[in-house]
Amino acid sequence: MKGVILAGGLGTRLYPLTRAVNKHLLNVWDKPMVYYPIQTLVKAGIRDVMIVTGGPHAGGFLHVLQNGKDFGIDHLEYAYQENESGIAQALSLCEDFADGGSLTVILGDNTTDADILRDVKNFRDGALIFLKKVQDPQRFGVPVFGKNDEILKIEEKPKKPASQYAVTGLYIYDNSVFDRIAKIKPSARNELEITDVNNSYLKEEKLRWAELQGYWLDCGTFETLFQANRYWARKYGVK
Repeated sequence: MKGVILAGGLGTRLYPLTRAVNKHLLNVWDKPMVYYPIQTLVKAGIRDVMIVTGGPHAGGFLHVLQNGKDFGIDHLEYAYQENESGIAQALSLCEDFADGGSLTVILGDNTTDADILRDVKNFRDGALIFLKKVQDPQRFGVPVFGKNDEILKIEEKPKKPASQYAVTGLYIYDNSVFDRIAKIKPSARNELEITDVNNSYLKEEKLRWAELQGYWLDCGTFETLFQANRYWARKYGVK
């Protein structure tokens, strides 16, 4: 199993902070944001990692992460996303890196203390997505559940969410993900949506879900960036 951290985008919701630095290199308590997804992957036994980044400040990752050895990574690669074309398009840049195998994918602005080691070890094929109950599901992909808690479909940023669950930015995919990305079409936002990829697995009954245990928060807004800083500061003993 290899790991991918998607850390592109311009981070416009965090302007002016992100005018001078990539969003994923902003501090969350005492370390850059991207350290947290790295820790999630390494804790799950993943030592072969690719970071997909973009924008004018992409070079900052080389200075901060270097070759990844300080984080327990055996092999670290980088890919550059030239345009803001969506999460699925960013993932498509990792096909050669995957080399026919499966990938654990996490968004670079996700901070979590969840342990997914067992999920990674037990994964065989299809897709596994991690869900979490949130107060503002309309910001995320939201699952629509059937009577037996099976997912019927996933709606992208719905105005009226069908559940309180959000599809977190943490996924495990088999190698068919790249063929699926190649078949989807850009959304109204002119992006290749990861929700469409997940729904393609769902249509073939190859998508499973698990509720993410422990803390999880994305840091894409000023409010959530503040909340994440407060949580991690308290976790490490600061009152």
